[in-house]
Amino acid sequence: MTDDRFELWDRPSFQRGDAVASLKDVRNDGTFPGARMGEVLIRKGETGYVHSVGTYLNRFYIYGIEFIDSGRLVGMRVHELEGRPS
Repeated sequence: MTDDRFELWDRPSFQRGDAVASLKDVRNDGTFPGARMGEVLIRKGETGYVHSVGTYLNRFYIYGIEFIDSGRLVGMRVHELEGRPS
């Protein structure tokens, strides 16, 4: 699947402090320090809070999500998250 959409043309879907949940298990792709390659970092349904909003390739928003249960800060895209009531 290719994603030709430029998300940066729109406002971010989430703001700092918003409660969100992961829509999938997130595994270490080798960029998360201290975890083995392929290790599950975040479980589907785990709740976290938006810590920061950045960009990737001048096209996409990347949301830094602080997950409370696992104690991890992980970057995720909007299609990997769903909003939760605070």
